[in-house]
Amino acid sequence: MIFIGLMVAALALTVAVGIVLENTSPTSLTVFGKAIPGLTSQWQVFAAGAAMAIVFMAGMVIVFFGIGRAFRRRQELRDLRDEREQSVHTLEMEKRRLQRALEHARSANGGHAQVPAPRVATPSN
Repeated sequence: MIFIGLMVAALALTVAVGIVLENTSPTSLTVFGKAIPGLTSQWQVFAAGAAMAIVFMAGMVIVFFGIGRAFRRRQELRDLRDEREQSVHTLEMEKRRLQRALEHARSANGGHAQVPAPRVATPSN
């Protein structure tokens, strides 16, 4: 998106520079050695310049939206990474707590922890 915006802005700027450098009379418009037909008065030349300015600004708006989107995306990824690290840390702390509780239970029962037998579901008719 940033690339497209830069290309639109660069194209508009290139055409505008071509117009400025090649036009000597106020009532004709020449771009890169080619006369633009239909532009015979000053207001038409002005309107063509205004249109080029609008195209340039549209390209710059696209660039800024693209930069903002990229920034938001990086921030979101950073936040997700922080959440994941916090979750991993929480799980590690829970694992350590459970290991200590198991060791305590084993030492209280003479080295054997009482683990309940798994329940097996029986089908009922």
